[in-house]
Amino acid sequence: MTKQELSQLYYLNREIEHLKTRIAEIEGLATSTTKQITGMPHVAGVSDNIGKYVAELADLKELLQLNLKKCFYEFNRLNRYIQSIEDSELRMILSLRYISGLGWQQVARSISSYANADSVRKIHDRFLKKIPM
Repeated sequence: MTKQELSQLYYLNREIEHLKTRIAEIEGLATSTTKQITGMPHVAGVSDNIGKYVAELADLKELLQLNLKKCFYEFNRLNRYIQSIEDSELRMILSLRYISGLGWQQVARSISSYANADSVRKIHDRFLKKIPM
């Protein structure tokens, strides 16, 4: 498995967070209203905010659901791969890095035997070089 394949879960999670943020923004735009002043003349061309954003919201929510399914699939695939590795220390490094999404310094702190991120990253890199592509 390549570094790019291992990183898919991380990027899917980022994409999901971006979609959630965008959906919240559009829902906010769709529901933001101002008080209507009664007795004022009605002007043609005033649009319904909710109607304007319904199609975009539906598309984004469908895309979010699709990405959540992909995320679940990737999580399981990645977990199975990591659990198939014999070295427990390496399993821990890969799990912290790719499943938990921690940075190298955080991974190093989580593994008490390493003082710095470079040591952990080098173990990771050596392992990936050994794997046949």
